[in-house]
Amino acid sequence: MFVNFFRSGLSRRRFLSSAATLSGIGVLGATLPRKVFAQDQVVRVGFLAPLTGPVAAWGKPGLDGCMIWAEWINEAGGIDIGGEKHRVEFIPYDDEYDPAKARAGATKLIREDGVKFIMMLGGDPWPGVQPVAERTGMLFSTLLPSDLSPDTTTLIAPAEVHPIYNVTGVEWLAETRPDLKTAVICAQDDALGLPSVATYLAAFEAAGIEMLEAPILFDPATTDFAPVVTRMLARNPQIVCLDTCYADYVHPICEQLFQQGYEGQILSCTADFYEQIIEKTSKEFMEGFVFQFPDFDDPELNADFINFQEPNRFYEEYAQRFPGQWGAVSWEYASIMDLWKAAVEKAGSAEPDAVLAAMTEGGTAPHAFGEARWWGRDLFGIDNALVGNWPVIAIEDGKARIKAFRSIPDWYDKHGELLKKHMAAYNQLWDQRS
Repeated sequence: MFVNFFRSGLSRRRFLSSAATLSGIGVLGATLPRKVFAQDQVVRVGFLAPLTGPVAAWGKPGLDGCMIWAEWINEAGGIDIGGEKHRVEFIPYDDEYDPAKARAGATKLIREDGVKFIMMLGGDPWPGVQPVAERTGMLFSTLLPSDLSPDTTTLIAPAEVHPIYNVTGVEWLAETRPDLKTAVICAQDDALGLPSVATYLAAFEAAGIEMLEAPILFDPATTDFAPVVTRMLARNPQIVCLDTCYADYVHPICEQLFQQGYEGQILSCTADFYEQIIEKTSKEFMEGFVFQFPDFDDPELNADFINFQEPNRFYEEYAQRFPGQWGAVSWEYASIMDLWKAAVEKAGSAEPDAVLAAMTEGGTAPHAFGEARWWGRDLFGIDNALVGNWPVIAIEDGKARIKAFRSIPDWYDKHGELLKKHMAAYNQLWDQRS
């Protein structure tokens, strides 16, 4: 089975050079002869993220997705850099979501492994890495644009606009369930939880949904969530919002909600491994659970404006190789690599400065969910976040389904000042963090 790796969509044609279209990608695992590259040249990419520990669900599945991406690319002939083919190789480093370990990892990847690009989850580890980025000029990516500031000139957020996309779930829910008027929220007290809390508060206010009490912030070391859930349910909310809780929190919180008899609406940024939650609760309990990350076997992802290549096949191969491990980040790092590869081939160079210039030229680029623009100066102090549409997901009969694509810029144009107000209240604006 052979397929064409790049869509012929107009936005992608504008972005890629005419020589960038590849064909002849072999099925993963097929016994094909090894491609011959000029002097066996290799371009290395660093994968600096939590591969173990409580945040590993937002690191390890992404690395697994990148391995599939690399095999597809290398079997198709590799990356064309200045007329010569190069294999792409990922060098992983487990930062364990720790700033000091992330800093050591970034230094090693640059000095010893010679990587040309480093992908990160971001969040708490970024302050440890930022001095390395400034000193070396290395190009980094983050899934958390709250890491961005005017000083982070070589840091980009080209896939996920966390937590701003969470407004789309609230907006959709308010329009489709106008009877829901009250909410409570809980989150871990860290660099992922706090900006997300501020975003949800802005979205709820914009939608006219009343917060019954201040957000419940729990210590990231928490393991017993019964008291947290008891406190949330004490006010009889119609919506329970789980913010951007890690999978290790979402699962026990949902179990407690089930055990304590909650029958209302649940809203969350993620629902990683939701099949396991259903097994521990019930299909009926999880019906209508709203979150932000689709399964890539969803037929809605076959629309012409989608820029992720062969999402259904990618999901199928991922599920075969890593059963039960599909999650929020399984596709995101691979989608970043699509952008990076196109920019490398456009620039004719893998050097970080050349790639960044090629990637951001013209102010737009093909995001996985459609054409998007480089944005963020008003909120982050720099236009290094790629922002466009984002999907809203609901669980129906035990399966995640895309219900809508909503525009993040459109929401921000209407409610940007509201978001900045709540971000400021939690000290999450870039000038408060610098």
